[in-house]
Amino acid sequence: MADIKTDIAANIRSGEELDIQKLNTFLKERLPGIGEIISITQFPGGFSNLTYCLKTADKEFVLRRPPFGAAIKSAHDMGREFKVLSLLKDHYNKIPQPVIYCENEEIIGAPFYIMERINGVILRASNAPKMNLPANVLRKTSEALIDNFVVLHSIDIHSTGLVQLGRPEGYVQRQVEGWTKRYYNAETDKIDTLDSIANWMKDKIPAEQTAAFIHNDYKYDNVVLDTNDLSKIIAVLDWEMATVGDPLMDLGGTLAYWSEAGDTDEVKFFNLTWLPGNLTRQEVIERYAEKSGRDVSNILFYYIFGLYKNAVIAQQIYARWKQGHTKDPRFGALLPIIKGLGVKAQNALNKLSV
Repeated sequence: MADIKTDIAANIRSGEELDIQKLNTFLKERLPGIGEIISITQFPGGFSNLTYCLKTADKEFVLRRPPFGAAIKSAHDMGREFKVLSLLKDHYNKIPQPVIYCENEEIIGAPFYIMERINGVILRASNAPKMNLPANVLRKTSEALIDNFVVLHSIDIHSTGLVQLGRPEGYVQRQVEGWTKRYYNAETDKIDTLDSIANWMKDKIPAEQTAAFIHNDYKYDNVVLDTNDLSKIIAVLDWEMATVGDPLMDLGGTLAYWSEAGDTDEVKFFNLTWLPGNLTRQEVIERYAEKSGRDVSNILFYYIFGLYKNAVIAQQIYARWKQGHTKDPRFGALLPIIKGLGVKAQNALNKLSV
């Protein structure tokens, strides 16, 4: 097995630098016990919010801020993400402890929050194939991922106060309408498959399940694993889209990222679940149903919605790149992936199977 390393921050990408002096002045006034930041580096993963490592003389913290050029405030609400962590911290121990939130955009150019740094392994589509992980290891890790998913969906939304994060009634319909609107607001190229999928979803909205707390971006590269045991999840990250609603919408979103060996490169791009040993999408559905007791007979709708949502997210990012709001070359290469997701959704609908 290749050497397994913890997630490492690197040099900050050009144009995404932070003002360390202003940041230190803010922290000295608001949180003097944190110490002076002596260096800032950036984590390489992710296409949405930007994540930085703040290093003091004896500790490390993580800072999250919206991407440069983003105009979708509801999708990059740092205060809301900080609130989610604050509500969760006494009820779910697999999260970084929140430290401080700042809504003053004059400090680093946008609202941000700081949380503790949790060291561990984050398996990404870009690094996991190089690790030569044994199939039995990935089997246990993928099973742990789904089991923890069920745990998240079992958290009591009322006693924890998490219910205040959203409006469960009518959640699915609002999501379909909202993501369709977001797509057309960010449209740059005519993609017929995405047009037809949007129309199909509007006509096939299912009856909703009992509301649960949902992560809305649950996948390998949003969990931190124990370096000595990759089947042990020590933290779940990126709570920017967490809310309360139909848990099968969450499962569908995860399935949309869950690529298999026979999928195209455009779909494999999003995850490492195509590597030998991982559960298949069907096995994910079966394990989730067994552990949660939920009816998953209409999972095709949720899977297709998940693919569509991923296409919209990629489209929004691609549109920002095309408008010149970011120079990240990864963003300029997203159009084939957007189209590939549309084809994947249409194929699933044609064969009535995930």
